[in-house]
Amino acid sequence: MTTYDFDLFVIGAGSGGVRASRMAAGFGARVAVAESSRLGGTCVNLGCVPKKLMVYASTFSAVSEDARGFGWTVPQPTFDWTTLIANKDREIARLNGIYLELLEGAGVRVMEGHARLGDRHTVEVDGTVVTADRILIATGGRPFKSEIPGNELSITSDEIFHLDRQPKRIVIAGGGYIAVEFAGILNGMGSEVTLVYRGPLFLRGFDDDVRSTLADEMRKRGIDLRFETLIDRIERTENGLVATTNHGDVIETDQILSAMGRLPNTAGLGLEEIGVELSDRGAVVVNEQLESSVPGVYALGDCIDRIALTPVALAEGKALAETLFNDNPTVVDYTDVPSAVFSQPPISTVGLTEAQAREQGFDVIVYRSTFRPMVHTLSGRDERTMMKLVVDKPSDRVLGVHMVGADAGEIIQGIAIALKAGATKATFDSTIGIHPTAAEEFVTMRTPVE
Repeated sequence: MTTYDFDLFVIGAGSGGVRASRMAAGFGARVAVAESSRLGGTCVNLGCVPKKLMVYASTFSAVSEDARGFGWTVPQPTFDWTTLIANKDREIARLNGIYLELLEGAGVRVMEGHARLGDRHTVEVDGTVVTADRILIATGGRPFKSEIPGNELSITSDEIFHLDRQPKRIVIAGGGYIAVEFAGILNGMGSEVTLVYRGPLFLRGFDDDVRSTLADEMRKRGIDLRFETLIDRIERTENGLVATTNHGDVIETDQILSAMGRLPNTAGLGLEEIGVELSDRGAVVVNEQLESSVPGVYALGDCIDRIALTPVALAEGKALAETLFNDNPTVVDYTDVPSAVFSQPPISTVGLTEAQAREQGFDVIVYRSTFRPMVHTLSGRDERTMMKLVVDKPSDRVLGVHMVGADAGEIIQGIAIALKAGATKATFDSTIGIHPTAAEEFVTMRTPVE
């Protein structure tokens, strides 16, 4: 009988890797995890957590403006970037410490350094060779830049969290989560923001009403949105940077954020050398049980390129530990996964978009409401909330729910439970609303959109 150093060796201590490690150890497995950077992965260090803290910071300028309509006399606020970054860094360091305590408390051995596979049972971590019965790849993703002249002058989301000073002018290239979120963050902090995107409307894959509503609201806040636009080249001048677009426009700026997307972080791990199949984008190809083409080598999270969300990676980590070490075969259900974009105003969604529902052959009824939030009846702010239900007419089942407006993520999280339980439009209609709230609109919409 072959004896290995560990029952499970995990490469990557992000959300999914940590969850799988802790649960496997809790089931009695001997577990080690290798991390070449900071514990917690993208979410804790360069994603969800620091980004949400910066979103909070950026909203206070609007709150101070809105307060006047409620009788408050508020002095003109000032913002200090270095204070925010220092406080943010302190919180991230605290979370790194908690992750270490959680892993060590569960009996997981933490190894610092870059891990590389020698074969399906062997891993080398900065010169130290260990063996494991099973190996899990949980290395997440990384940002990439387009290959244009001067692209080395731009930064990615990895660097923007650590800038020494706030850019007073910034161009953001991209149309996904990161692009629209940082457009709102920096705009709220007083920066002059220009967002360029190659398509006719950003946030591809979201419901079209969500996309168009958010674009209108961002423009109201003074963000310069330029769709069907690409940056052809970037140059440095004595006044900063210059971005030249495919239309010949020249944009002078202090900083350029490349938010063109992310790729699976699988290079340099020895995966291809031992026969692990990778997709064209470098993602580990896995089956329903998260096992790769090499038996005993598994992968989860952003590096498998399914749904790049922290809660999904957590669910995958749990499923893997249950399957391998608790005699409880578990697969992840990827249907009706809710998500939020912390734009300003935020958006959130669960289920099918209207276009997806029609493409899948459903006989669709749409309910949509657009209104001015109660808070802005006195603040005077010109902002609209949009809510939308996509319903299958024959079964009355709600297929998708979409929202643009304050607290969208908090509201949709609860509604996601209803969709997971198979709620119908009649279920929504029979639910008594909480008044006065924006959320009650979801249970009072009665007239379909023509």
